[in-house]
Amino acid sequence: MSDEIEKALKNTGDAIKEGGHRLEAEGERAKRDIAGDEMTAGEKLGSVGKEVVADGKAEVDKLKRETR
Repeated sequence: MSDEIEKALKNTGDAIKEGGHRLEAEGERAKRDIAGDEMTAGEKLGSVGKEVVADGKAEVDKLKRETR
């Protein structure tokens, strides 16, 4: 397989993964917005942690594409 095709395939895969991670982070924000005061402080903290991790994973995927 040529280098350009391989690069395109990897970039596409990383873009898909990035999108999934961004949706996951958005879902956590939405969960907190909808549940609001019904969530305990621990649940909110856990949700924020999941959002931060998902955003971090999305940024890693973005950086992989940019450095390729």
